Amino acid sequence: MRHGSIPGARGRVRPLTLLGSPVLHEPCKDVTDFGPELASFVEDLFATMYAARGVGLAANQVGDSRRVFVFDCPDDDDVRHVGHVVNPRLVAADGVVVRGPEGCLSLPGLEAGTERYDHAVVEGRTVTGEPVTVHGTGFFARCLQHETDHLEGTVYADRLTGWRRRRLARQAARASWSR
Repeated sequence: MRHGSIPGARGRVRPLTLLGSPVLHEPCKDVTDFGPELASFVEDLFATMYAARGVGLAANQVGDSRRVFVFDCPDDDDVRHVGHVVNPRLVAADGVVVRGPEGCLSLPGLEAGTERYDHAVVEGRTVTGEPVTVHGTGFFARCLQHETDHLEGTVYADRLTGWRRRRLARQAARASWSR
């Protein structure tokens, strides 16, 4: 039996912010208030991520400009990583560059081969303000880089070039959610 609460169990599902919204392209602001409202917001992020069947979600993906993201993501060894980071900073992204399929809850139903490092380290705080360091490899490293990008105002589509970028732009323009 599991001890403690399931992340998001007390949260409410918020509407997702979709590609084209200005909040996705603006750097988020550091959190300064580590009170109960932040803990409630993190619960909402988990609830929203699970409802959308994602593996990570950044605050600006629900229209909030605070530097916070949540994750429930496996690495390449199928080890599950569940947590959150407040005021995250990507302090290492290294190793082998791998082009792999990447999607985003703000571009529902779309994905493109995106280059990411296979190792990443993020430092930040918990909802109570305690320091936290998160290490990721493989798919989880991709997730950490993707979510910190969001908080810098970058979506994975911004990292694409050439035909991959053009193809994703065409798909996004034809998507039912972009109309």
